[in-house]
Amino acid sequence: MTSLPPSTGLMTGYAEVIGDPIEHSLSPLIHGFWLEALGIEARYDRRRVARAELAAYIAEKKADPDWRGSNVTMPLKLDAVALADGAADWAVAAGAANVLMPREGHIIAANTDVGAIASLLSKLRRAKASMGSVTLLGNGGAARAALVALKLVGISAVRIHARDLAEATKLCVEFGLDTGPAPFTDPIASDGLINATPLGMAGRQCLNCDLSNMTAQGWVFDMVYDPQDTPLLKAARERALATVSGLDMLIEQAATSFRLFFGQDAPRDRDAELWQRLRP
Repeated sequence: MTSLPPSTGLMTGYAEVIGDPIEHSLSPLIHGFWLEALGIEARYDRRRVARAELAAYIAEKKADPDWRGSNVTMPLKLDAVALADGAADWAVAAGAANVLMPREGHIIAANTDVGAIASLLSKLRRAKASMGSVTLLGNGGAARAALVALKLVGISAVRIHARDLAEATKLCVEFGLDTGPAPFTDPIASDGLINATPLGMAGRQCLNCDLSNMTAQGWVFDMVYDPQDTPLLKAARERALATVSGLDMLIEQAATSFRLFFGQDAPRDRDAELWQRLRP
């Protein structure tokens, strides 16, 4: 379990999600639902922040007493660790963060993606999915979180498929993977597949993977949640593979972020109602 600085316990002010693009984010709906359910007088916003603007953003928030923290999405996750005053364990291990938060006058980077991915992988294992080998698409901040989570659940047979093979090779060395990277076009031949790229997102190139070489008890974990039913998830269901959606991951990581920002546990007993609001 990673060590995270305790919440301030304050129940006012605001948190937000930052990134570029950001208009598609469902985080304000999720956190807003939980804030309303718990009667917390705070808000959760979204704000477009480009990479070149992140340092100025952090300086601005450091001086804002009402700011409770920010979720960080692409393309800021690696920069968030470098620019923060300190980092919690999983952010250090991943070299990437999806949370920035104020603690005792400092800005701390954290990674709630790691715990969310590990929790969802553990659910797949309990459901008797095959967990011997995994193909990981991507080599950015989300892929780094996935690699830490895979280690946490004891899966070491991982092969990265990426566009930038040089960067992917560095990642293989950093995480001690036994197998070198492969191009995106290579066949998927593993028990599990994790998409940690924006491919398949609305408005971007579709991700059309050939899943015919995956094992019968295999599974697909797609971190994309816009659209909620991605081409990759549809292809997985056609082969009767188990699936984990980007929305599953978004809610899991949001619950930990919520506790860090607002000092209370998210009301997960109301997940069914939340899912109804999130579905198009």
